[in-house]
Amino acid sequence: MTENEKVAYFLEHLWTKGFKLDDEEVNFIFFGMKYTNTSAKQVIVAISLTLQVQVEFNRSYYVRLLELFHENNITSMEQGKQLINVNVSRD
Repeated sequence: MTENEKVAYFLEHLWTKGFKLDDEEVNFIFFGMKYTNTSAKQVIVAISLTLQVQVEFNRSYYVRLLELFHENNITSMEQGKQLINVNVSRD
């Protein structure tokens, strides 16, 4: 399974849970993945945390998470949550 397919399956999973992204948002998710050179795991964690923290899909927040995850080699939800807490504490 390709990295794009993994993300697509995750987006389908969100759809079945009632969270529906429009076509522009889905295209932006894949654009962000390519732009930041991140893995499917990193993208899935970034989408999940964006939706949890922002309660909606916030494009700039999502891209910033991707950048942070790439810079810090974040690949799990736990690592992502810890990184967010560290960055919030610095502000």
